[in-house]
Amino acid sequence: MAAGAGGLVAAAAVLLALAGPRPAPAELTDGNSEHLKREHSLMKPYQGAGSAAMPLWDFQGSTMVTSQYVRLTPDERSREGSIWNRVPCFLKDWELHVHFKIHGAGKKNLHGDGLALWYTQDRLTPGPVFGSKDNFHGLAIFLDTYPNDEATERVFPYISAMVNNGSLTYDHSKDGRWTELAGCSADLRNQNHDTFLAVRYSRGRLTVMTDVEDKNEWKNCIDIAGVQLPTGYFFGASAGTGDLSDNHDIISMKLFQLMVEHPVEDDTVDWTKIEPRVSLLKSPKDNVDDPTGNFRSGPLTGWKVFLLLLCALLGIIVCAVVGAVVFQKRQERNKRFY
Repeated sequence: MAAGAGGLVAAAAVLLALAGPRPAPAELTDGNSEHLKREHSLMKPYQGAGSAAMPLWDFQGSTMVTSQYVRLTPDERSREGSIWNRVPCFLKDWELHVHFKIHGAGKKNLHGDGLALWYTQDRLTPGPVFGSKDNFHGLAIFLDTYPNDEATERVFPYISAMVNNGSLTYDHSKDGRWTELAGCSADLRNQNHDTFLAVRYSRGRLTVMTDVEDKNEWKNCIDIAGVQLPTGYFFGASAGTGDLSDNHDIISMKLFQLMVEHPVEDDTVDWTKIEPRVSLLKSPKDNVDDPTGNFRSGPLTGWKVFLLLLCALLGIIVCAVVGAVVFQKRQERNKRFY
């Protein structure tokens, strides 16, 4: 029996080694150790405040540039506005830090609609998706403050991510649930302290984190592997109001270049020509029967595989030990009859 148990332990060790260590969480830059790209960043003091033009940035709609913030929409009904970087981004690995503020006079569930952050092929195109166009090419991060779907069990405000190759339509009536990759709730509206959001894209991994609790620390919201985004797209932000309204302000957008090593074969890829896509085990559209719209995880990561293998191994070991004990007791019973 001792030899058998030793063999089981050895087998467990081998399988655990094959499963590999847990992948490290995506550490976000503190904004100092990486390279700030000023041509893609919006910071105070804003050049051109109070005028109709800004260097490196274009804005439209109800957007108003002041000395303290860029207001995409005022707290008024049926307004939409956006601001877009003029310079296409050719970085393969980047991190965007956004200092924003969503606030207004509306009470609970009497405010809207929300804010969107974009990395897309087209820019300055008004539309129904938080003030910008639908069927876009690229990445969108939605900060949705109003639940249009009365049946939802989500807690709003709700942050979600969507990658589109132009074929998907954002469904406002379902708060984008069918095309959402992942998301989280975040109490980000009408706060008396600064609120921040960080979006990191590196080596096919998309990470979104928030700092909205006045703790000066990032909190994980979205972490998805298998994301493919082209280079040469534009960064922007937009917001829209309908029957309900809010002030949607951008205080700063800072883009950092991440210094990451890539496989040699990546040098042969024309990253401006690839299509935006996500390699999931199942399509977001497979979740149409989910009545709650709860968080959907991405593909199996190394950590999830590790947990599955660990549970399987523990089950095998427990069964083996129980079986050995039962077998030994039966042997003792048989001896009594001799």
